[in-house]
Amino acid sequence: MNRKLLLAVLLLFTQISIVSAQDLNWQVGKNKIPTVWVDSVNPAKPLPEYPRPQMVRSNWINLNGLWDYSIVPKQQQETAPTTYDGKILVPFAVESALSGVGKTVGKDSVLWYKRQIAIPSKYNKQNVLLHFGAVDWLCDVFINGKLAGSHQGGYDPFSIDISPYLKKGSTQELVVRVWDPTDDGPQPRGKQVKRPNSIWYTAVTGIWQTVWLEPVPKTYIVSTKQTPDIDKQTLSVSTQLSKLLPTDKVRISAWDGTQKVAEQVLAGGSEAVLEVKNAKLWSPETPHLYDLKVSLLRNNKVIDEIQSYFAMRKISVGTDVNGVKRILLNNQFVFQYGPLDQGWWPDGLYTAPTDAALKFDIVKTKEFGFNMIRKHVKTEPARWYTYCDQMGMLVWQDMPSGDLGAKWESRPGIEGVGEDMERTEASEAIYRKEWIAIMDAFHNFPCIVIWTPFNEAWGQFKTEEISEWTTKKDPSRLVNGASGGNFFAKAQIMDLHNYPSPAMPSVELFGSKQALVLGEFGGLGLPLDGHTWQDKNNWGYQNFKSQDELYARYATFIDRLPRLIKRGLSAAVYTQTTDVEVEVNGLMTYDRKVIKMPPEKLKAIHSKLYDPTLVTIKASTASAK
Repeated sequence: MNRKLLLAVLLLFTQISIVSAQDLNWQVGKNKIPTVWVDSVNPAKPLPEYPRPQMVRSNWINLNGLWDYSIVPKQQQETAPTTYDGKILVPFAVESALSGVGKTVGKDSVLWYKRQIAIPSKYNKQNVLLHFGAVDWLCDVFINGKLAGSHQGGYDPFSIDISPYLKKGSTQELVVRVWDPTDDGPQPRGKQVKRPNSIWYTAVTGIWQTVWLEPVPKTYIVSTKQTPDIDKQTLSVSTQLSKLLPTDKVRISAWDGTQKVAEQVLAGGSEAVLEVKNAKLWSPETPHLYDLKVSLLRNNKVIDEIQSYFAMRKISVGTDVNGVKRILLNNQFVFQYGPLDQGWWPDGLYTAPTDAALKFDIVKTKEFGFNMIRKHVKTEPARWYTYCDQMGMLVWQDMPSGDLGAKWESRPGIEGVGEDMERTEASEAIYRKEWIAIMDAFHNFPCIVIWTPFNEAWGQFKTEEISEWTTKKDPSRLVNGASGGNFFAKAQIMDLHNYPSPAMPSVELFGSKQALVLGEFGGLGLPLDGHTWQDKNNWGYQNFKSQDELYARYATFIDRLPRLIKRGLSAAVYTQTTDVEVEVNGLMTYDRKVIKMPPEKLKAIHSKLYDPTLVTIKASTASAK
């Protein structure tokens, strides 16, 4: 069964009701500018889609829905409340309209969740994993009154084996405690602040991605790591396995539709290297995906199996005929151009109201003629990256920023170049732990081609060390060590931010050593009545009064880019996909109801940016890392 059909079957047939009747006493909270998807939110089954398309098993239970919640003073955090304040719709953050609550929490309070879950009797001889897509920020999970596990980090998925804490009978109690200090703490928090203004947005506390249960055998596949090498025509696959026996085997097979491309059977824990000859390379024009099947064998019988997918693609740096470094895709120069994508929603804040909404922004970005998205100081649910994989959308993934209040430390070098912050040992540890978790969680998505550890010096520390560490962690991707404003000479990429008009880093100073990119520009604002977060005092880098004026100005920016590409520019990022709260510089309004510039005109003027005759790459460097 192919991947798309399998996911459709899962969606239609494997959703299991875990309570006999849901209390549907819920309504959307105060919503300033609702999106069109609000009416499609079903409080009995919000976001019912399978949440992990890179690692699919057929049996699972979605726990999204109405839970009890309570907000209590932090000093009372050790004991769960005896009574709760009301119902909250999971997985929408408590501050959002779609949660049905719309309250702030803050550093001095703790958010509690509670619900009953039903474990089918057929799970009795299996381990039961409880999965969270994301919870911001520090959470403890209790099953039947006992602490089952804890997690620190707001942007990475995590799992807890709750089997030891289950009691006899089907009904179990799940309680979650969350503390999130927002901008009063050093933890990664992106653009969240307790007092939103200009480019800073509403806080997001608690569960904001799907919660779900999954039964697995006593010995099971925990995760896989897939890394392609198009030059060697191979795919390396490693597996993490739980409670493996010495004689257990793993069978890994790659498929192109119904045709088996390669297969290996090897000892559990060993790395497979599959030959993928005459590979169909993944690119924005041809986003070809292969299926991958991983089976755990005991005495030649399958005891666990997952379905996945992969792509054969490469991202690297080469040199053009003028000696300028260039970002290459599959050993060819492809100018990468896309919007800064914040991933915020007026209804759900960090969480799209429906899966169709989640997909919508990517579809429109593709229709506008972009081939790249910079996911800005936030991560997304796994399904978002799978849609990018399927549609051929390159992704630059930022690390969510945090600890913006640290002191600067001067560094020698070019004026205005190379300064780091001093962060405490605890702050550093928090950063490193979550950045590793993010890279591990999203490694298998071929759409991600660049990791960005820091943005505009927000919490930026030990830049060269962190960049080298990130590259060592994942040499299959490029690392944009410092996006905008705080440059270091020892980096793969030199990234300039310039508003509003396009510009580029100095070719003379940096071009022979680093690929040159325009990490942010634009920010052209157009507030539209009935589609703004507030009635007045909305903000953009440069504001206009009509859609025609906006497009005319934007078109002049695009006209400048081919000249910069010829000189040495490898990529550019336009701010931004949508308006966000008081920012009105989106290609679309915050509610996604108005597209501010004609899509067909955007696609037409963007097409000249991808002219292959603009740049010629030296043949001898095309395969360079």
